Amino acid sequence: MAPRVVVIGLASDFGCQVQMTNIEDHLLEVLGLIDLTYWQLASSGHMPDEYDVAIVEGAATTQEHLDLLRRVRETAGVVIAIGSCAVTGGISAIANAAGIEEGFALVYGERGRVALGRVAPASVVSVIDVDYIVPGCPIDTDEFLHVLSRALHGLRDKTPRQPMCFACKTRENVCFFEKGQLCLGVVTRSGCHARCVTLGRPCTGCRGIAPEANLPAARIVFEDHGFDAERALSYISLYNTNEEVVL
Repeated sequence: MAPRVVVIGLASDFGCQVQMTNIEDHLLEVLGLIDLTYWQLASSGHMPDEYDVAIVEGAATTQEHLDLLRRVRETAGVVIAIGSCAVTGGISAIANAAGIEEGFALVYGERGRVALGRVAPASVVSVIDVDYIVPGCPIDTDEFLHVLSRALHGLRDKTPRQPMCFACKTRENVCFFEKGQLCLGVVTRSGCHARCVTLGRPCTGCRGIAPEANLPAARIVFEDHGFDAERALSYISLYNTNEEVVL
């Protein structure tokens, strides 16, 4: 029997789920391997009580989200977190930096203070144990297919651990530091083929901090090129507010 798969969206812009629809050449092939029981973006039905694989996008921002994630973990044999919001907190978790209560009051007025069920935005990874991750904002479709394939075949996660700089150099990109621009590729997890940098945009760290990143050395690199470490941290925090980063 084909694995029963559900795709769940929490607090996000659904951009990663949209990326899944852009698989095009491989979408039908993938759908032929699974029983896509529920896809929040593409279905108006209800999520089933039983399934084998759960793909989750977005951050948890309500008590309902937290309860749902715990049920998902109890039900699914495999949980895959996709996108920055689910993996590192992403844009959703920026509200935590200024204070969630103050943020709601600023946006919604005094009524925002009494919104029921609200919790501080948190990544899926920080709420439950997950089996696989697909970082990025949005996700890379090639990487998603690779991770999903490994999950369906019961192979362990092989998310890259090294910083992106190596991939950038193999593409012979001119370093943005040499142009006087801050780039976070020196600390950001690789696996995106350095797409942004290759297209002329400095890395903003949407894939999270690489586990093998040398943060003390990164501080030296930042300062040697005239960037204050605190300024660099503010850039890193754009997608990584759920991770404590010390330069």
